Amino acid sequence: MTPGYMAGKAVLVTGAAGGIGAAVVRRFRSEGARVAVADRDVTGIDAEAHLPGDLLDPAYADALPGAAYDALGSLDIVVNYAGVITRGSVTSTTDADWALSLGVNVEAPFRVCRSAIPIMAKAGGGAIVNVSSCWGVRPGPNHAVYCMTKAAIASLTQCMGMDHAHQGIRINAVCPNEVNTPMLRTGFANRGFDPDTAVAELGRTVPLGRIAEPEDIADVVFFLASDAARYMCGSLVEVNGGKPVG
Repeated sequence: MTPGYMAGKAVLVTGAAGGIGAAVVRRFRSEGARVAVADRDVTGIDAEAHLPGDLLDPAYADALPGAAYDALGSLDIVVNYAGVITRGSVTSTTDADWALSLGVNVEAPFRVCRSAIPIMAKAGGGAIVNVSSCWGVRPGPNHAVYCMTKAAIASLTQCMGMDHAHQGIRINAVCPNEVNTPMLRTGFANRGFDPDTAVAELGRTVPLGRIAEPEDIADVVFFLASDAARYMCGSLVEVNGGKPVG
């Protein structure tokens, strides 16, 4: 792909303040795309449009694609990268954990896709990239609700991929394993581990020798949204360094 490959494309990225979301924003902008960023706090993010809000608010999620369209003048690509991780078994999961996980990981991307698809269809097509997880495709232990929500968005992606291909809209999902993000590091710290040591030890469990960096995932998101993936629709792409879930 040549520099400026995405010149003129209008992109909406949710979860833009997170480690991977921020890398996604940088990747698209480096190729000339115009980006609208959505998160609870988008202060300091370099982008063409800032759309702060809470994805747990149905009205906000429903309105995001239209707001991005109004701000950018078009809407070619949507990246639903906002997500949360709830650890533990079903019996240790609270109602608040359940509501947060379902709201951010499933309901919000559902609402964003439902609103974005008609906009894209009217323009003749587009691309949507959702975020599932290797843990949603092959569940692991002690993350019951997280695995369930990521399985739900994987299935929804496959269904939408079939249902809207005829409108020129390609809908795929990236499925990462562990990624070196502030969220991962905070999780280690909250459990009493030194984040640097824990990340290094985790990296030794990966055949490639390290866990993913945000840019590793952002490159795959960019690929799925690009014309290089023009024949991919309803696909779940695992990005795991060769490490199985377990």
